[in-house]
Amino acid sequence: VHVVESGGGSAQPGGSLRLSCEISGEWKMMYHMGWYRQAPGHGRELVARINNRGVPEYAQIAKGRFTVSFGSAGHMVLLGLNDLNTADTAVYYCNLEAIVRAMSDGPTNFWGQGTQVTVSA
Repeated sequence: VHVVESGGGSAQPGGSLRLSCEISGEWKMMYHMGWYRQAPGHGRELVARINNRGVPEYAQIAKGRFTVSFGSAGHMVLLGLNDLNTADTAVYYCNLEAIVRAMSDGPTNFWGQGTQVTVSA
């Protein structure tokens, strides 16, 4: 499984960015595709994810500002970031949680390399 993020960059407070993630490979069943982030000196935290029925889940930090969705082609997951503030500065990681072989093995998490989002005036 390969997870590749794109779309990070810089924005001013109040600005917007859109992150994309393309996931390739084989798995038996997907549980979630989504986004996590890690700011300097902090642990990795959930931002938003979407399950295999297309139902999104948002962390409190993302509600009302960010939108997670599937892309229109292939296995893609998108994250729209709106009304950004400096606290959103972090490396954003795309995640696939999936059953790879047998249900009895439980889910495996796959991660991309991360894409930097920097919000500054």
